[in-house]
Amino acid sequence: MSAHGKQEITDPVEEMLKRTGCINLHYKVQECIAETQDWRRCQSQVAEFKKCMQLYQEQRFKGVV
Repeated sequence: MSAHGKQEITDPVEEMLKRTGCINLHYKVQECIAETQDWRRCQSQVAEFKKCMQLYQEQRFKGVV
């Protein structure tokens, strides 16, 4: 509980993304979609995020993470 007596609500997806190290790239994708209102215009951000997640999965598979 916080100092104000309210329990913090954690988003399980956000927690998982923090562990991958790709959370900031996820935020970039979200920001782009919010700004453009069209995910198709955010392909460079999506590609960056995808690459980060693939690297995380490869490291996890090898037991590095």
